[in-house]
Parts: sequence; structure tokens; C-alpha cells
Amino acid sequence: MVKHVILWTLKDTFSASEKEEIKAGIKAGLEGLKGVVPGLIDVKVNINGLPTSNVDVMLDSTLESFEALKAYAVHPAHVQVADTKVRPFTADRKCLDYCVD
Repeated sequence: MVKHVILWTLKDTFSASEKEEIKAGIKAGLEGLKGVVPGLIDVKVNINGLPTSNVDVMLDSTLESFEALKAYAVHPAHVQVADTKVRPFTADRKCLDYCVD
């Protein structure tokens, strides 16, 4: 199995209420990919960081294999969510992919 973890910071140009709406959209969009994208075992999006956090959104997903991760990256449903709910609103993205024993 492979873990795919992403941390995003939203653009500073959005108000606090806009950020809450954006985060909810990211969560709904990405969590909605479970059962749609082959090889995607689990996906959780955390949008309720504590005030000590320095990012706004965390994706914690599990895929069957590295090949499944590569296929997920280009799957049309994932690309649609990324292009409409994530990329237009984020200023920074950090990623950690790793194998799970």
C-alpha cells in the first residue's frame, strides 16, 4: 500500500468565510473520489486544524500501490476535482508519498 499525504495553504486573498467554503468544497470533492477512482482505498480530508497549524487543508489517502497512485494522479475524476476545487484556491502544496509495510 501507498500513503499519499498533501498539505495545502489557501491563498491569502480569501476572507475567513470564503476559506471555510473552499475547504468544505475540497473535502467533499476529494472524499467523493472513494469508490470512483480504482485503487483508492481510503481518503480523508482534514479542514479543522488547530490555531497552531500553519496549513489549511490536509489530504490523507491510501492507495493499493504505487501504480494506483500514478493512475489516480491522471484519473479524470481526480483531475476535475483538482482543477475546480483545489488548484484555483491554493497558494502552496506539500506532498509526501510513502510505502506502508
